[in-house]
Parts: sequence; structure tokens; C-alpha cells
Amino acid sequence: MKGFWISTAALALAGCATAYDAAPVPEVAAAPPAVTQSMPEQMASMDPSDSILFWSDERRSAAFRDMEGLFPGLEVAPANRVRELPRAAGALPADVQAEIRAYMAQTQAAGVMALKDGEVVFEEYGLGFGADDRWTSFSVAKSFTSTLLGAAIEDGAIDSVDTPVTEIIPALAGTAYDGVSVGQIASMTSGVAWNEDYTDPNSDVARMLAIAPVAGESQAVTYARTLEREAPAGEKWVYKTLETNLLGLIVEQATGQLLAAYAAQKIVEPAGFEGGMFWMQDLTGGNIGGCCLSLRLADYARMGQFALEGGEGIVPAGWFANAGSPLVDFGERAPGFGYGYQWWTYPGDTYGAQGIFGQAITIVPEEELVVAIVSNWPSATSSDHRAGFRTLVGKIAAALDD
Repeated sequence: MKGFWISTAALALAGCATAYDAAPVPEVAAAPPAVTQSMPEQMASMDPSDSILFWSDERRSAAFRDMEGLFPGLEVAPANRVRELPRAAGALPADVQAEIRAYMAQTQAAGVMALKDGEVVFEEYGLGFGADDRWTSFSVAKSFTSTLLGAAIEDGAIDSVDTPVTEIIPALAGTAYDGVSVGQIASMTSGVAWNEDYTDPNSDVARMLAIAPVAGESQAVTYARTLEREAPAGEKWVYKTLETNLLGLIVEQATGQLLAAYAAQKIVEPAGFEGGMFWMQDLTGGNIGGCCLSLRLADYARMGQFALEGGEGIVPAGWFANAGSPLVDFGERAPGFGYGYQWWTYPGDTYGAQGIFGQAITIVPEEELVVAIVSNWPSATSSDHRAGFRTLVGKIAAALDD
């Protein structure tokens, strides 16, 4: 399997500023954090039947906190200017704290952090996990990739969400993605057929990263060639992790940078991450846009705070308000729920990032509230656990609004 991996040269990103004693020192942007290659000594199998989706609870728990020990990826250093997260003067009521801890025990949560107005109102850890440790994100990474799409549009590297995908990735011409726009990829309304069944080792999501690489072609494009269209572009929503992988490739092609390097400039530094970020690569060396970056719990919360505050100067004005709105409304099948540009939307103008096995960042703009959680659920998905977390966020918001 090692022969399939393309070694990515280490990236060193640095900057400097000069000041003179006789003049005031102007405010300058901090240099982006350094980005380096990470390669494990013994890589995990890419056999779909041995996918992390089907690992034992114990094996998952060890892997979720050490993905860099199993898979190649890029390491981004902490921000040069760390955003402080001060402790709020008041604490959550004891009964709400007790409910959070009970939920954590019930769902095998490794950590929960809540920020109100950018201040920590709750922080708790479990499963032997701690404040200085990292945990994987799974599809929470999708919302990071969406943010990088916004940054690429702000930078002028991509004209708009209406740009045809084939203008940026010509290799998709003649595939099921011909005629699909960047925005339709971002909202998962391409009309391309897909199976995201996490319990099926033969599903598309289980097999897409195991497909044999083709020289000179992204693994995401290689798998996209196998897919067929089932509906006109823009008319049907189907959740597809491959489309976020393609979205990541779109950003990489447009900016000329791997996602981790671009994220160092556009997320890690401006959001002020305190710990390093690891982002997995696929068999062709590109970062996996739809999955598997690893952060400290507090840095997931910082990402939520960055989105809550709008990412001024990094993404277009109103980007998060639009990306976190129900561009796809689930209607009668799930009243009040929908999907934006790689963000899930919930009742009450709340939105968030969520990943399998219980990872999430939930943002409540009206209450200036961010709640981040990392977990090792016994199963990849659980509607009960997900609903329980939304209820918990609602109780936190209500308690802080009193």
C-alpha cells in the first residue's frame, strides 16, 4: 500500500516585518503557521472490509485520538497568535452541568466545550481524553472545506458558486459531474447517485478511498468516473462525502495549495488555534476534504466562534449566514431541518458541523453560543444521540439566557 502514497514535499510558510524606532509599528498580519508532512511508520489498511467504520470500540477510541499514527497527512502548527478563551464569570446551573455529564457518559463523549460570547462556560473531558489531546473530526471537516471555498471566492481564485466544476477540474468533463456547478457540489445537489451507508462495506463511502490510484489523477476524480446521474443537477439532495472530497480538490486546484496549507492561512491563524491540526491525505496525496482532520476540543470551539463572528476579511461578507442557512429545506420529511454549503441547519436559525461517531460543532447565533463535542459513539450514526445533543444545546442556551 505504501507504493500508492505520493510523498508531499514539506511546506514552510513564513513571513517577516520590519519596524523602525522612529516610527509607530503598523499592525501586520501574522505569518501563517508552518505545514509539514506526516507519515506513519505502519499505515492502516485501506481495505473497505477493515474500514474504521467496522472497528471495535476499543480500536476506534485509540484511533480517534491518534489518526496521525495510522494515516499520512499534513501537520499544521498552532497559530502564531492564539485566541484566548477566557473563563466566564458565571457558571452554568448545576442541574444543566449534571445533564451534560450524564449525556457524555451515556454517549461515550470524550469532551464538551461551550462558549458564550467567546468565553468558556463549560468544559469537561472523558474517556481519558484531555485538553491538550487531539480528536478526529470525520465530517466536521466538511464545514472547514466549505470555509476554504468561501476564502477562495474572497481571494478571487474561484469566481463564484455558480462556476461550472469542469472549469476548475477539466478531468470531470464527460463524467456524471459534467454540467454541475461548484455550489451544487457544496450543497450536495449534483443529482449524482451515491450510497453513504456506513454499515455496508460495499457502499460508495466505504470504497471510495480504496480505489486504485491512477497516475496524475486525484483519487476523488477516479472514483467520480464510476458514478452515474440519477436526477438533473440542482433538483435532488443526497449526502455524499465524495462531493466534499471533490470540493476540496476544487479549492486545491483553484488556489494552487493543498487544503492544509490554505487552512493554515485562512482558518488556523485567523481563528487562533492553540494546538496543531492534522489533516489526512488520500492515496494520491491530496487532503481529504470530506473527512478526518484532528484538533483539540478547544480549537473545534474556536472554529465555531470564528464562523459565529463571520470570518471578516477571510470569506465574503455574509458567507457563514448563507452557508449555514437551509439552501436545501428538508420540508415534511424533517421539518425545520436542512443543508447549506457543507453545514447542517436546525430549527431556530441554528446551524452546525457534524460527523459520524458523535463529533459536532453547533452554533446558535441568536445566543452568541458555540458548543463543541467529540465522541466515540458505539455506532457511526444515532438519531437519538444527535437529537439528545440538540436538546442539550437548547438547555444550555436557555440557561444562559435567563
